[in-house]
This record gives sequence, C-alpha cells and structure tokens, in this order.
Amino acid sequence: MKVFVDSDILIWHLRGNKKSKNLLKSLIDDESDLWIGALQRAEIVFFMHPEEEQITFDLLSLFTTHQVDQVIIDKAGEYYRRYNPSHGIDPNDSILAATVALKGGRIITQNKSHYPMNDIVVQKGW
Repeated sequence: MKVFVDSDILIWHLRGNKKSKNLLKSLIDDESDLWIGALQRAEIVFFMHPEEEQITFDLLSLFTTHQVDQVIIDKAGEYYRRYNPSHGIDPNDSILAATVALKGGRIITQNKSHYPMNDIVVQKGW
C-alpha cells in the first residue's frame, strides 16, 4: 500500500524531531512504499534554506512524488468546497486527499483534522 507522508512529518524530521525520525525509520525498515504529494514536495522545497538543500533532497529521494492531473484537481475541488467552510482545509491538503482517494494508499500526518474525508485512510504519525 502506498504511504503518503504529509509535509508536516518531513518538516519535523528536518528539524531533528526524534519521533518523526523514528517514524520514518520504521517505515523504511518495513519497506513501505513511500510517496509524497506534489504539493507537499513543493512546500518542502520552496521553504528550505540554502544550507538545508543537501539534507532536504536526500530525504526527498526516499519518496516517489505523485503527479497531479485534472481528475485529482477536480476531486480536490469537491473536497475543498465541502470541507473548507467547516474544517478550514487548504488546497494542498485537498489535493493530497484527492490523490489518495483516487490512487489508493494512506496518509500519515500529525494534522489529522486537515483530512476530515471519510473515504480515505489517515493515520496520526505518533
């Protein structure tokens, strides 16, 4: 099963958070099929500092980045219109949720409240 790791987990890892490091080590040891959404990758790459470039790209090399297409965007739009008023979800989370809903897998995040959809599997990291 594809495991989509949300950007918050990766940010915690890059900041040296032990729980995040243990989670990623466990996923690697279990030979999990590691994925990242295109927009989650963008969040990481856009906001990294120049001195973080090597470690960031080393971390991202562990993941396959899932591309976004119009079917995913259309589904994400449905999620956004439905859940933004009540849960305040943002477009990036909507797109990741739509990716998982359409392509399979589960999301691991510390922000479960960002994914109120009942047709996807969301797991808290720790």
